[in-house]
Amino acid sequence: MRIAVLGTGMVGRAIAGRAAELGHEVTVGTRDATAARDDWTEWAAAHPTVTLAGYADATAGAELVVNATSGDGSLPALTAAGEENLAGKVLLDIANPLDFTNGFPPTLSVLNDDSLGERIQRAFPRTRVVKALNTLTADLMVQPRQLADGDHSVFVSGDDAAAKTLVTELLTSFGHTDVIDLGDIGTARGTEMLLPLWLRLYGRLGTGIFNVKVVR
Repeated sequence: MRIAVLGTGMVGRAIAGRAAELGHEVTVGTRDATAARDDWTEWAAAHPTVTLAGYADATAGAELVVNATSGDGSLPALTAAGEENLAGKVLLDIANPLDFTNGFPPTLSVLNDDSLGERIQRAFPRTRVVKALNTLTADLMVQPRQLADGDHSVFVSGDDAAAKTLVTELLTSFGHTDVIDLGDIGTARGTEMLLPLWLRLYGRLGTGIFNVKVVR
């Protein structure tokens, strides 16, 4: 597939690198492609098949768009990508609505009766939004078999069944063995609200290499 990954941070790089490794044509979208940071330049040199472009240019030709921006930057980044460029496309939303106003650990800026995933879907009604991968650290998103040989759970939420199937196929290609379809995009409230627990576990365990397993 032609995949646009919006965001040059740790999550964006993990997804872009793994997707390129699996043979996808990957472009990473950023606010200003001419102002790439030194650390991006070093990463890009190790991933020569991944290209860098502005949000709109990266999204225009993509079949799948991945939102790997920060939670508070998601709607601005997607707006910059362009409603027409996103129309009809599957958008894998990984972002979490983390609020660092009062330091660490952050709180959630959206919770209970709404979610960031739902806000994105409302803002871009012609886009097929699927929430997934937001409940684990970047390295496990793309290399799940390093923990318990992949025997742990990830979730997908979205209104479009075909879009969820496409995302599930991508997650399976990454190595995930237990992908649970929670239902419509409203179920993203649950997975986003796992973050306070995830952050406390991270603080207690001292590593992000852990995940939940739904035993049934």
